[in-house]
Amino acid sequence: MKKLIAVLTVFVLLCAVSPRAGALGVSARSAVLIEADSGNIIYAKDENTRRGMASTTKIMTAIVAIENMPLDTVVTVPAQAAGVEGSSVYLKAGEKITLEALLYALMLQSANDAAETIAYAVGGSIEGFADMMNAKAAELGLKDTHFENPHGLDGEEHYTTAYELALIAAYALKNRTFADIVSTEKKMIPANGEIPARFLVNHNRLLRTFDDVIGVKTGFTKRCGRTLVSAARRDGVTLVCVTLDDGNDWQDHRAMLDYGFELYENVSLAEKGEFSFELHVVGGQTDTVEAVNTDELSVVLAKQRGEIEVKTELERFVYAGMPAGSRVGRVRFFLDGKELGEVPLHTVREVAKKTVRHGFFKK
Repeated sequence: MKKLIAVLTVFVLLCAVSPRAGALGVSARSAVLIEADSGNIIYAKDENTRRGMASTTKIMTAIVAIENMPLDTVVTVPAQAAGVEGSSVYLKAGEKITLEALLYALMLQSANDAAETIAYAVGGSIEGFADMMNAKAAELGLKDTHFENPHGLDGEEHYTTAYELALIAAYALKNRTFADIVSTEKKMIPANGEIPARFLVNHNRLLRTFDDVIGVKTGFTKRCGRTLVSAARRDGVTLVCVTLDDGNDWQDHRAMLDYGFELYENVSLAEKGEFSFELHVVGGQTDTVEAVNTDELSVVLAKQRGEIEVKTELERFVYAGMPAGSRVGRVRFFLDGKELGEVPLHTVREVAKKTVRHGFFKK
């Protein structure tokens, strides 16, 4: 069938938003602030330079583990992981512990022994797990990220950029398990036999000082300096902030996040049933049938933006006998030539075919 395309254009104030605004005096060597859903850059400072990431590495460690092993899997701590240098929850060689508990130790306490235990359990070895991390980086389209280990201790070929680390975090936050873990302030790992209970406190103090912060991970080595990935959500807008080598990271992150919330908003493009059309019916008991959008659609956009264009694509007519809920078109939304999304149009009821009455013929 031919399609009739109607175009409705809604005009909004025209003004560009600079991703390199000079209003923020961020002290990090590299920094970036992105809108999580789109990956659009709101603020950036040397965001594409390769640098060490320290324990923010564990964001990738966690998401790779979550995607490849059930949380209730009971893991045996290998001797190689017990006593690893750096932050630790003092795992014992031969100790039995669930992957879920290891993930909380990893992301709250930044435990390097938990990181290595996860690597051996999921990847078979440190090298094998690093290969899985690098495969995930490639899957995400990252070109300037490479992992040598699951914990972030310094390595010559262990690096990322502020922007690519933000993309990793934004991806991981879409996983409900990951998001729940990194937003947890405190967690108790119960005692197990001779192993005492472990009380974990999240190193990310932004969680305890700001209501809108939902994660993500701190890091530090002498070589990398202080690294921090944070995320915050307000009124339907989620932002991810990254700083690499920043001695003033807590203050910088709050300033960057507030800056982003001033510039971006959640915009409703379509409420359920907002778009309604009458379609001509061929061969039906009624001449028309209504088609509406049954889905809602909202997107995060800059408050100051170009024009939004709404295009409706709809069948010119339908044949009777089509069941209720049949898709007969869509409404598409564009901003500056880029498609923001679409909602399908479906018939609200079935249209019965016209009854044909046959006469009686005499012999």
